[in-house]
This record gives sequence, C-alpha cells and structure tokens, in this order.
Amino acid sequence: MRNLITPLDFTTEELEHLFDLADDIRLHPDKYAHACEGKKMATCFYEPSTRTRLSHESAMLRLGGSTMGFSDADSSSASKGESVADTARVISCYADIMVIRHPKEGAATVAAEFATIPVINAGDGGHQHPTQTLTDLLTIRSLKGSLGNLTIGLCGDLKFGRTVHSLINALMRYENVRFIFISPPELKVPDYITEKLQEKGIPYEEHIKIEDIIGELDFLYMTRIQKERFFNEDDYIRLKNFYILDAAKMKLARPDMYVLHPLPRVNEISVDVDQDPRAAQEAGFRHRAAQPSCEKGYLPHQGQAPRRGGTGGDLPALARDGPADGEDRAGGKCFALRLHADRAGRPRRGEPGRHADGYEDVPPGRHPGEGGPHRDGGVAG
Repeated sequence: MRNLITPLDFTTEELEHLFDLADDIRLHPDKYAHACEGKKMATCFYEPSTRTRLSHESAMLRLGGSTMGFSDADSSSASKGESVADTARVISCYADIMVIRHPKEGAATVAAEFATIPVINAGDGGHQHPTQTLTDLLTIRSLKGSLGNLTIGLCGDLKFGRTVHSLINALMRYENVRFIFISPPELKVPDYITEKLQEKGIPYEEHIKIEDIIGELDFLYMTRIQKERFFNEDDYIRLKNFYILDAAKMKLARPDMYVLHPLPRVNEISVDVDQDPRAAQEAGFRHRAAQPSCEKGYLPHQGQAPRRGGTGGDLPALARDGPADGEDRAGGKCFALRLHADRAGRPRRGEPGRHADGYEDVPPGRHPGEGGPHRDGGVAG
C-alpha cells in the first residue's frame, strides 16, 4: 500500500509519468470517466479549505467514483475527543482512500499508520502539502518545459508555510535549481531546510525586498502572511502588508518571469497584476478546474494485474495492495493523487520550528511520528 505524505514519496520518474497522465486526462477526459467507478473517497478536513477539498472531490467524481467526509473538525467525532488514529481506522471501513487535512504536523503520518487504505496528506500544519506541490510542479513544467535549470524566488511566510517547504523539498531533486528566499527576518525559511541545501551544494540566497532580486527570477512564488498562525494579533498586523506585489514591481521582472501562488490570496498580489500574462496563478486556477482528476492513480479490482500506462483509461499503478484481513471494500484498490493548493503551520512564539501543540517542523528524511515530539505517543488527537 502506498501513501502520499510528502512530495518525496514518489520518484522523479513517477512524477514525470504522472504529469504526462495529467496532460492526457485534460485532453481526453472521457477516456477516464469510469476509472474509479465503484470507489469511495473520504475527505477528512480538520481545517478550512476551498480548493484542496473541492478539487479532490471533483477529481473522484470525474473519474466515476463517489465521495464522503467532513469539512470541519466540529462536525466530526474529533469534537468529542476522538483521535486521528481511531478516525483513520473507522474511515478505512467505509472508503477506499482517505484524504486528510489537519492543523498538527504529523497527523497525516499517524493516519497512514493506522488506516488500512491509502492516505493522502492534504496539508498537516506547517509541515508538508504534497498535493499543492504537484500542482506547482505541473504548472512550472507546463510553462518552462522542464523542472530544472531555473531560479525560483519564494516570498512571504517561509517559516511556517507548508506549501513552501514541500516545493523546496521537491525541487531539490532537479538539476541546476537556485533558490531565492524573500521574507522578513521573523518568517525566514527554517534552518533545517537551508542546512539541507548546504549539504547538497544547492545555491540559495536570502533577501528582504522583492525589488532587490525580482529581475533575476524565472518564477516568483508568493505566499500570504497567515493570520491564523499568529498568537499575537499585533505581530500579524505589523507583517500582513509586508509584501504587496503590484504592477510597478512587475516592471522590474523579466518578460518571461511567472508569478505563482498556492492561494488563497489576500492582498499580497495586487489585482492590477491579474491581467499581466506572467500571472501564472491563473494557470494554477486552470489546472485545478480543468485537471482535477489528473492524479488519480488507480489499481484494478482484486485478481487483475496492475497496469501502468496512459491509454484506454489505464491509470498508473501507484496503489494499495487491497483490503486488510480479506475485507472487501468495493475492490479495495484505489489510490488518488491530485495536483493542488492551500495553507500553513502553527508557530509557537519564541521557539523557531516548534508549534503550539508540541509538534515540530520535521526535517526532510524524517516524517513526524518517527521519534518526533508528539505528546500522545505519535497519535495526533
């Protein structure tokens, strides 16, 4: 059984195959309209979401499957104190795949440990957001033709932005990528990320002003300053308008530089940028609207051999081995990815990399729960 907890759970070769498949689904949606027929997906969202939840659900519906789930922790048994581990066990009896978003780092890893169906991480605190990263990688590839030989600037909340952490980890694996980090000192990228870049000999720079570096970028990845991650509202008010990308700043950029944003946007990209052809957040909108099913990996019913390919409705065999203990959950072999977007983590003031509920930013190569600081023995509540 395979899960998607971080972008590194798939090789670069598997991602290339997945992106080719995404393009084929976009061009020939009818070919895949029944690929997940009879399969059920549970979306378990403990945090608010628009694009991430709806794009997963849209993907499953467009592949012929069905969806269930909850969009608010208060409408689930979590409000009664049920742990993520117990919820994952229960969901495994009802669905063929589970998509989870949670405010605590490591919650998706805990769900994957106790579920008997594949689990997709739709964002766990400030740790990772792999499905957003897949959307970002697909957008970059579609605009530039490849995922190497580029300079990317990441701007805004780089300390607790899970979309930023996921994208950096994913792009580290490609040739000749240079990172430019643009943030106020309070929200600079975590040390474990810069240490990893140093170990790998990957060049990076840190700046405070967009204007100082925008002319050197192939991509500018803007992120919002996240009000929900601040314990002190005065700090948020002081930083919320620290970066506003407007038409004047865009004049300093190269004609072929593109702007990306994981969304939602607040005011960090002025509306006067929307009509600029380099505003590739519009490409992100299109990928979410036109290709919501592009990363559904599907394995046929039990007894059939796994298939890999992009013709005749076959989807890649990136999937689970089947129901546990002989259970039959509609064939029990479905794995879903999806290329897509959303938010970030929860800092504990005064402790870089740590968070209010005892969870932490976890360096690449170790998932939360593997020797991590979870106060309940690794089971996020």
